[in-house]
Amino acid sequence: MSQIDTLPPLRDVIRDHDLQARKSLGQNFLLDLNLTLKVARTAGDLSGTTVLEVGPGPGGLTRALLVAGARRVVAVEKDPRCLPALEQIAAHYPGRLEIVRGDALALSLSEIAAGGPLKIVANLPYNVGTQLLIDWITGENWPPVWQSLTLMFQKEVAERIVAPPGSKAYGRLGVLAGWRCHATLAFEVGAKAFTPPPKVTSAIVHLTPRASPLACDLKALEKLTAAAFGQRRKMLRASLKPLAGDAEDRLRSVGIEPTERAEQLSIEQFVALANAFAQA
Repeated sequence: MSQIDTLPPLRDVIRDHDLQARKSLGQNFLLDLNLTLKVARTAGDLSGTTVLEVGPGPGGLTRALLVAGARRVVAVEKDPRCLPALEQIAAHYPGRLEIVRGDALALSLSEIAAGGPLKIVANLPYNVGTQLLIDWITGENWPPVWQSLTLMFQKEVAERIVAPPGSKAYGRLGVLAGWRCHATLAFEVGAKAFTPPPKVTSAIVHLTPRASPLACDLKALEKLTAAAFGQRRKMLRASLKPLAGDAEDRLRSVGIEPTERAEQLSIEQFVALANAFAQA
């Protein structure tokens, strides 16, 4: 693989800093710098932009984001072993890389976004990726402080995020993502691109916020989709009955037959139904 800058190859960085990926941290390091540059470019024009990266590890994607022109990269890393490698990158790109040691689940996006337009680009740790996405797309204030999300997930999770109604992968995650965002699967990444190679294929998902998503009671939508897809083989009149004794009446009030199943409903129907169930 060719280099994208004059810093050492990532394999050398991992060897020199003894950075063996830890399963407990959901780590799989992406070594191909040309591939990390492709991920960075999927996020669009980064000039003048602050980019938040979660779980940078040895910094392969971090370097690509800087090469792609990000004005400022905020790299949040929980593993202290990775900090010296990231500090080496910071020295190479003075004033453009801010390293934060901590837990991404505790971040304040509004504070990071105070420095200018914000995009989030990350090869997310497998063990927290889905929770981070849900946190970012279900924020109380909308439109959000971020302009886009360009994120790597296991292919199975990526397919659930972009799944259309009626598909096998369509579920709670697809409803939440589709309600507030335009989501596309950009490209797949084979296991051999990582060290250690995971047992699954990965994929890049790109999300941009809808300016005016349908008005909806978020808590009701989350409860509704959890109940509906938690028993997806059941008809809605049965799966939603624990939420309200008059579930059938509420279904009919928004034009949905009680005999339908969750995967048959559009996002618009789920929103209408959530609002109906939010009412006393």
